[in-house]
Amino acid sequence: MHLLLPTTATLPLFDVAASRRIEARALTHSPDLMARAGLAVAKLSLALRRGDGPVWIACGPGNNGGDGRVAAQRLTEAGVPVHVGHNAPRRPSLVIDALLGLGLNRTPSTEMQLIFAAMAACGAPVLSVDLPSGLLADTGLPAGGHAVRADHTLALLTLKPGLLTGEGRAHCGHLWFDDLGIAPDEAPSAELLGTTRRPARGATSHKGSHGQVLVVGGAPGMQGAARLAARAALACGAGRVYLDLLNLPADQAADPGRPELMRGTLAALPRAVGVLGCGGGAAVAAALPDLLRQLSRAVIDADALNAIATDAGLQQALRARPDSATVLTPHPLEAARLLGCETASLQADRLAAARELARRFACTVVLKGAGSVIASPSERTAVCGSGGPALATAGSGDVLAGWLGGLWAQQPGASAHAIACAGVDAHGRAGEVDGVLRAGDLIERLAAAR
Repeated sequence: MHLLLPTTATLPLFDVAASRRIEARALTHSPDLMARAGLAVAKLSLALRRGDGPVWIACGPGNNGGDGRVAAQRLTEAGVPVHVGHNAPRRPSLVIDALLGLGLNRTPSTEMQLIFAAMAACGAPVLSVDLPSGLLADTGLPAGGHAVRADHTLALLTLKPGLLTGEGRAHCGHLWFDDLGIAPDEAPSAELLGTTRRPARGATSHKGSHGQVLVVGGAPGMQGAARLAARAALACGAGRVYLDLLNLPADQAADPGRPELMRGTLAALPRAVGVLGCGGGAAVAAALPDLLRQLSRAVIDADALNAIATDAGLQQALRARPDSATVLTPHPLEAARLLGCETASLQADRLAAARELARRFACTVVLKGAGSVIASPSERTAVCGSGGPALATAGSGDVLAGWLGGLWAQQPGASAHAIACAGVDAHGRAGEVDGVLRAGDLIERLAAAR
């Protein structure tokens, strides 16, 4: 058993169907599986309880409840007072949520919702078994809007995608994992990102060795977005970074605060990695046909995505690009526009939405948000476990787009999926701070972490 996040290793994720298959086969060979699970819950409970009051264990009728009842027996054997039932005892030292398990597919009953409320009101920390009751394991969506908000969650046997995306992180609290000594015997449904080591810079390398980035965007009033993207690409280590600021007079500098950044255009830089759309406004739409046709690699963000969403010709141009040549980086509203759906329905199944975007536009997609999802037509979908609310600030997405462009400039042979995974994870880890992280400071944290 170990605290899952932060993790440096790439780990497998299994959806409900796969987890059920793995569990069924494991029970055939290891009939003591529930005993192992209950013991793991009891051990973690001993570390988490506060004070001398009873441990309140709320058990449901299925295997999740069985794990809770085994934990109750183990805790009793250890001399810990235990209360098993659906009513709260006086001053509990810990609540163990063992009500609803893996297979929930409907809104919890009114009775269950009342128990959820009692757990939240009792003043003790809450430990959920496998996943918070009411949280849908595949999507991270609270069923019917109702799920336990745990302080700790102990995932058992397999890791489920819903623990890490959607509302999962908000409901899970600190996430622990115990595989119960069982190695999964089938391919994962998705994977949790680990860290990726970037290639070392050679002792004789020079700026021409590390590629070029062309940032196109920054319409009047929105130049800061493009400049943030360009600064991020520069901090990442791209050899040369150019800005094509839309409608900027020719005699003005690309970025007075960063004289290393130069002005440039597609005509002079056809081999650069394009970062398109940051602060682009409506003006970027006119530039996109040539950019999509000529750039061999492109990261597409913000207003460029909005332009594509409303233009069938641009959508066809995007689909016509070579395999592994494009990364789209939409937030949920932009992604919903691209799919022609409501944001709420997209957020209800983020993995499915990212996969559909990747299929429809034949490219790699980073669906941003808590538990960003990276999907590509021919790659296993990945979920990012790093990051936090400090990144919910203006400009952080522009920084991500520029960082991806900078990574790709230095690794021209890397696939779009590999670049997206590496960049998203680095961006998330740099944003793991308290409070709010301004975008300019995020760039410096990213650069320092190299």
